[in-house]
Amino acid sequence: MSASSERSESQNRNGQPMLASQRAKQNGEIPPKPGYFPLGYKAGFSQWWASVSPAIAEHNVLSYVPYLQKPPTHTQTGSAPVSATQSTSSIDADPARRARPVRTNSINDPHGPRSWHSNLIQLSGKNRALNEFSVERTGEEVEENLVMLHGYGAGLGFFYKNFEGLSRVPGWKLYALDMLGMGRSSRPPFKVHAKDQAGKITEAENWFIDALEEWRVLKKIDKFTLLGHSMGGYMAVAYALKYPGHLNKLILASPVGIPEDPYATQAAMPEPEESTMANEFIQDQEDDIVNPNGNLKTSGDNNNFLNAKSNADPTKAKTNEPPRRPLPKWLTYLWDANISPFSIVRWTGPLGPRFVSGWTSRRFSHLPESESESLHTYAYSLFRQRGSGEYALAYILAPGAFARSPLIRRIHGVGRQPLPSPSTSPSQTSLSASSSSTPPKTLSKETGIPIILMYGENDWMDIAGGYAAEQKLKEEKARALKSASEEERKLENGSAKVVIIGKAGHHLYLDGWEEFNVVMREEMEETKRHSKEREEKLKALAGNGSA
Repeated sequence: MSASSERSESQNRNGQPMLASQRAKQNGEIPPKPGYFPLGYKAGFSQWWASVSPAIAEHNVLSYVPYLQKPPTHTQTGSAPVSATQSTSSIDADPARRARPVRTNSINDPHGPRSWHSNLIQLSGKNRALNEFSVERTGEEVEENLVMLHGYGAGLGFFYKNFEGLSRVPGWKLYALDMLGMGRSSRPPFKVHAKDQAGKITEAENWFIDALEEWRVLKKIDKFTLLGHSMGGYMAVAYALKYPGHLNKLILASPVGIPEDPYATQAAMPEPEESTMANEFIQDQEDDIVNPNGNLKTSGDNNNFLNAKSNADPTKAKTNEPPRRPLPKWLTYLWDANISPFSIVRWTGPLGPRFVSGWTSRRFSHLPESESESLHTYAYSLFRQRGSGEYALAYILAPGAFARSPLIRRIHGVGRQPLPSPSTSPSQTSLSASSSSTPPKTLSKETGIPIILMYGENDWMDIAGGYAAEQKLKEEKARALKSASEEERKLENGSAKVVIIGKAGHHLYLDGWEEFNVVMREEMEETKRHSKEREEKLKALAGNGSA
């Protein structure tokens, strides 16, 4: 079955188990809506008292990965509950705490054999290490690498619906990372020393992307495809701009920080309560994918964002656009004081699990109950850890989740940066000198990379910003080709497109995981073909140069 037909089949069938609300509505019952904090006080206290460690919580979530059952889980971080004397972010270098890889074979894994790994990658400096989960196809040469970055405050376990499906593609190795200061990566103190706003933004971004680059060098990976969700998407763009020449493709899944402001243009936009970050906490995910009659939603004109491209047309602008509603003063104060939502979870002690249930009950309401509960426990185990990378949020985003340095001003530069020469790129010396993807010496700048912007059809993130970014990237490509050399024209690889995942919200990789995985496999197959074509072009150009 081809990837495109596989995607069509995924879109036309309901691959998810029937939701409880659907079953109830079929039987003529209307299930009551849970309260804002559905977890009871007693259950919340029990969960706080039990204090499941992040390592155990991550292990339990990854046990839902098909054909894996017993995932590898290192215990070098997150192995102990939070206490007054020990933080779960402490690194234990004891070799006994490392995890042995788990291997599946063609008998118990129809898409195998595969090897699954859980590692802690030590970086330079004090208390700097990244939690890594990887999947490799046994007996196959690794031709391409996919690196996956989660969103704000989350962890790699949230990709549990994707690891198996994406690791089916031959020749690919998958890496999922917890960003520095989040998940089960180490949590060094987050400090910004710059005094000006631009310097603070740059320093906050560098805190994450410098760690990613150091990880890449340690793993001896020259080229890779980078997938980032939400804040991970924002950081993926920042990485591409600072460290050019290492990406084959950039995939942004509902990235935060693209538009300057929803009211900055004359485009007709949804009302704030329909499109802002507040929906991440008040919108029930089951409502995103199920109609009031109990049937799964299908694409239609009643969806706010399916028409975002046409809504952004300035010819359809309203001249009497109402003024934007001001944010509550208490929210602005907390944001500017850099008091994160996870600080509140930690301060509330036994009430913490109950507060977290206000988010998890809505984000995971469409999943089977056991998976939803495991994700809730996982989220709470991460949220209550010592604060670290979470404090970067206020430097990067303004109140209301709009970037202080919007990506729409910068994204056109992705894939168009000057390439450092080998003499000015110390990291290059630690990579394989035989890499066939090394550009010819005469190539002084990047010649574009494919950029995919993916959104859920019920995404609260601004999809119109994605279309605006697509347009900017295409305009930049046209400008670059006008002044390009013959060699640069032959190697031109830039493209941009927006993809909508049906029956999904902001967490499209989880809400619409079947279609998301199909789309991703298509992109991965395309990347492998393009990499081979590019290698042939580079060899031909190198041959012409030597002649």
